[in-house]
Amino acid sequence: MDGDRDSPESVRTYLRDNPRELLETTREIVAADTRNPPGNTRELVDRLIDEFESLGFDCDRFGVDPMKPNVVATLPGADEFTLLYNGHVDTVPFTAAEWDRDPLGEIDGDRLYGRGTNDMKGAIGAMVQVARAYARTDTEPPVTLQFALVSDEEVWGDIGLADRLADDRLDPDACIVGEATGRTDVNSVAVGDRSYVWPTIEYEGRAAHGSRPMLGENAIDGLYEVLRTCRRRLRELDVPTDGVDDEILAESVAYYACYLDEASARALFHSPTVNLGRFSGGDAVNTVPSSARADLDVRVLPTVDPEAIVSRIRDCLEDRAAATITDIAWAAGSYTDPESAIVRATTDVVEDVVPTPVYRRFATGGGDAQVFRDAGVPTVEFATGTGTAHAVDEYTTADKLLRNAIAYARVPFAIDRERDG
Repeated sequence: MDGDRDSPESVRTYLRDNPRELLETTREIVAADTRNPPGNTRELVDRLIDEFESLGFDCDRFGVDPMKPNVVATLPGADEFTLLYNGHVDTVPFTAAEWDRDPLGEIDGDRLYGRGTNDMKGAIGAMVQVARAYARTDTEPPVTLQFALVSDEEVWGDIGLADRLADDRLDPDACIVGEATGRTDVNSVAVGDRSYVWPTIEYEGRAAHGSRPMLGENAIDGLYEVLRTCRRRLRELDVPTDGVDDEILAESVAYYACYLDEASARALFHSPTVNLGRFSGGDAVNTVPSSARADLDVRVLPTVDPEAIVSRIRDCLEDRAAATITDIAWAAGSYTDPESAIVRATTDVVEDVVPTPVYRRFATGGGDAQVFRDAGVPTVEFATGTGTAHAVDEYTTADKLLRNAIAYARVPFAIDRERDG
């Protein structure tokens, strides 16, 4: 997993000789309680800034919320071409009583348990180790390296990253986001993500006594029927694939078919997925509910305009005057050309570093990769993991941490080769 095509021997040797340092560093990062909400990441970010500055990196701290700072650490390379590594230091919440292991970090043999070990403090630990390997061996990277660690990704927060990209204060030429794109038996490089549309639909009925339901109009019944119609009509949409490489679609399906049935894996990309995420209504069991509310999560390839999804939902409501869309959140999906240098370089390295099949694919969800792609930055997501992100007793392994670090260390040389190629 550490062939001699990419990265100098000094960097590879440092990573190979210090796996315990990498494991302990990641454990310390996991030990910082950065559950979001509330998402207080200040102490952890301060420690990471101290680490980068001690290694000779130039650090730029920024943000609009003092409790949730961000940092960009830069190491100049032989070329001004800038490769940026991105990770978020916040995690989803956890309930400690549900865990058999310490959610703030517990090492047991080869395993490190804790919230964020997969998503995505494990990748951040690997990135810090790569920074050490270059700095402590006095190795000049072939391109300029940047590490952007941000604080508010898990709640889709807007605390400065998009604005910094928009005004060119952050202007990388390519980006690797350390989201866990692999599982125990299969790995991938994510080159795109789907659009999402989150409509809120409300239904106004008519209250009556629960013993005489025919005198009222049950808003829960009415809304549920509307949602069934929406789900069916959205799933019937034939998603166009113009502009998306056929091999990427095929590999996306093949990746998910490793642990879903073939039909379900194909449906992820060839039709919208529809999830009823929240449903509420009614005040008492003996009252016909006069109002109900639901939130849908609709995901689809970026080849479909989100407006088309909203229009189809509105068509479903056309014959039901009592049903209205009261709110909509949405974001267009994104896609990086598979022939771009960052995709080719990362895929080539990952295929050599991990022992399992590697697929180039669309991610089913979204994250900071969308922000970078929207700013015109060719971006991939990669980290090998265990498939336990957001789960109770989430964990990673020392081997996976080391493979991530070796891959991240090699990509600068691989991308430099691709650019010359």
